[in-house]
Amino acid sequence: MRRKNSIEPILTLKIPVSRVPVLIGKNGETKRKIESIAGVKIKVNSKTGEVKVYQERNTDPTIPLKLKSVIAAIARGFNPEKSLLLLNDDYALRIIDLRQYGKTKNALKRIRGRIIGSEGSARQFIEEETGAYISVYGHTVAIIGRLEDIIPAVQAIEMLASGSKHITVYRTLKRFKE
Repeated sequence: MRRKNSIEPILTLKIPVSRVPVLIGKNGETKRKIESIAGVKIKVNSKTGEVKVYQERNTDPTIPLKLKSVIAAIARGFNPEKSLLLLNDDYALRIIDLRQYGKTKNALKRIRGRIIGSEGSARQFIEEETGAYISVYGHTVAIIGRLEDIIPAVQAIEMLASGSKHITVYRTLKRFKE
């Protein structure tokens, strides 16, 4: 039975256990920064990866949605500084599941390699041409940016994941800039 005065979380989600230390930060610094900016209290179960967010003060009603994106971005491999951009109304997060392009471990490894490129060159080119930030983590590619930056980045990633040649993708990105 629940206590009458218990407070329900405004957000509950699960992140990979390996990303819990990034969310918490050195000596709890990242967690405290997010809590301070958003006016929330964050509880993290470091064994399961479960994250619960509680509202501490009256804030923007979009905070739960924004925090879901911030925490999801950290979970998908972004550093906290880039993830915190998602508290800004101009930024959004898009996650692409690479399993729709390849089912086997080897296929996913090949697709990730195509998106990252030699020494990170393909990922870096997409970031430079679009202004979006890209993280390849597990079976996903996450993108943080303004909507006008995310659209060409998603197209480039989907083209690479589908097997398009890098030069074709680069030309397509160049056309977006024109």
